[in-house]
Amino acid sequence: MIVISLIIVLALSLICIRVATVALALTGLSEELARFQAQSAFFGVGFTTAESESVVSHPVRRRIISAVMIFGHAVFATAVSALILSFVNIEKEDIFLRMAYICGGVLILWMIFSSAWIGRRLSRLISLALRRWTKLDVRDYASLLRLSGRYTVTETLVEPKDWVVNKNLGELDLPGEGVLILGIQRADGSYIGAPTGKTRIYEKDTMILYGRQEALAEIDRRRAGHAGDNAHKKAVAKQQVVVKEQSQQEREQEKKHQLEQDKPPSKK
Repeated sequence: MIVISLIIVLALSLICIRVATVALALTGLSEELARFQAQSAFFGVGFTTAESESVVSHPVRRRIISAVMIFGHAVFATAVSALILSFVNIEKEDIFLRMAYICGGVLILWMIFSSAWIGRRLSRLISLALRRWTKLDVRDYASLLRLSGRYTVTETLVEPKDWVVNKNLGELDLPGEGVLILGIQRADGSYIGAPTGKTRIYEKDTMILYGRQEALAEIDRRRAGHAGDNAHKKAVAKQQVVVKEQSQQEREQEKKHQLEQDKPPSKK
């Protein structure tokens, strides 16, 4: 019975982290960052990072993290107590049997919660529940921006040797690569929304970018110098091919729409 209680506690822990991840993601955090902050808050480690500022400066995220911290401490105390009691006053032969039960239960939980199929459906269910039974001021930016396929939003921390550092957005011409700059988080905490071509990028800035996943990843890796300039030119040429394909697709859609408009009305 104690072993079953321990497994239930572990399952509740994983569910708590999943709920917190979904809730934080609905406030606008990327899924990866939301998962990391939820795990950090639950286990009480690694929360003193620069990224945690995006959580503590947001009132809704603070409420979520606070609840996770309280629940995490309660679960930890319960789990330790159950683990100790499961090995008290038992025969030596039963120790290995109980250890096998615990390991088996942990393995089953790991298989369940690491499943992408289960994860997607569990996240969808949690999202619906949060919208239905809470008053959190959530925003599903993935839906608002129609993020799907190759397109995504990401945060990129500017490092000293990056290609973008000490240049204004007009010089960078990231839209020519199919990348939009949604905003810039300065190192001092200030935020620039919808920056213009004259906005300059500095070291330790965090750029919020929208575009194709491969283009965003390449910009994050790109370093200053001649090689970076050449990479930019190649990215612009690649984007021109993408634009050409999109233009062709739009013409086909427009032609199809025109044919539907030209159809004579059906007789009743």
